[in-house]
Amino acid sequence: MSLVPVIDLAPAAAGEAGRRQVADMVAEACERVGFLVVTGHGVPAAVIDRAWAATQAFFDLPEATKRTVVMPRPGYPYGYSPVAGESLARSLGDRRPPDLKESFSIGPADLTPPPESEDAVAFAWAANLWPAEPPGFRDAMLAYYRELSGLAGRLMRLFALGLGLPESFFDGRIDRAISALRLLNYPDQPVAPEPGQLRAGAHTDYGSLTILLPQDAPGGLEVQGLDGTWHAVPTVPGGFVINLGDLMARWTNDRWRSTLHRVVNPPPDAAGSTRRQSIAFFHQPSWDAEIACLPTCLAPGETPRYPPVLSGPHLASKFRSTVTLTEI
Repeated sequence: MSLVPVIDLAPAAAGEAGRRQVADMVAEACERVGFLVVTGHGVPAAVIDRAWAATQAFFDLPEATKRTVVMPRPGYPYGYSPVAGESLARSLGDRRPPDLKESFSIGPADLTPPPESEDAVAFAWAANLWPAEPPGFRDAMLAYYRELSGLAGRLMRLFALGLGLPESFFDGRIDRAISALRLLNYPDQPVAPEPGQLRAGAHTDYGSLTILLPQDAPGGLEVQGLDGTWHAVPTVPGGFVINLGDLMARWTNDRWRSTLHRVVNPPPDAAGSTRRQSIAFFHQPSWDAEIACLPTCLAPGETPRYPPVLSGPHLASKFRSTVTLTEI
């Protein structure tokens, strides 16, 4: 059996009893492994299909065309990042070679005005960079972003129930969420990777939760178990992979896990194309949301493992640590 469970969210829409039942299953997965796959999520298939096709069309463009929306400086959060433009393992202090992927990222499109913080304006409220082609790309991405924002909000309500909190506990902490949508393409590997080089190095995510739409192709996502071994994350048609980020671990005093994961290289003897793409939605609480140990996650006499942090500054510092000199 897979280490990562598959959970149907549909009963949560049928009433309070269903929500609590699903919340209990979600909470068990979050505590045991920090990963789950969800079906019955309510995101329309047409929105998913349109975003998926637009993602492939963008990465099929010539390199010079994609570079018209390249991130304009190291540490800029949105736009195109070429192959080897990032090393996720560096966010944990591991100086591995750059990751064998390219990406395109967008952030919030309708949050105004920004808070009184120069760093916030320069990071979370940086301008999105939209390519002139493929046709319909911007509309497809914004529609997908809106749907995934809604799903993230529903998941956070299930999280609250699973943690013994009022269902609306997180609402005021995510009402101005600074989430990011990232399209990812892992090209074929005609040349062997450098020693220790992966499609995406081992890392944890930075925010509250991640919603991933993966492709079932050679060289996929793996999660590290408690014993240190790596396990493949299942790809379920019509399903999303959900994993917790560092802020949820801090909120729960590590009761819930922000688990190491990576994207491995395809086997050298794989037949045919080994190109792989995915779409990741990184849900991030409001810039100035304080992340401090939840009262239901602190036993009598126990002290919090982490000091409080603010959502936005934590995200900005982690992201900037991953940038490589080949960014531009």
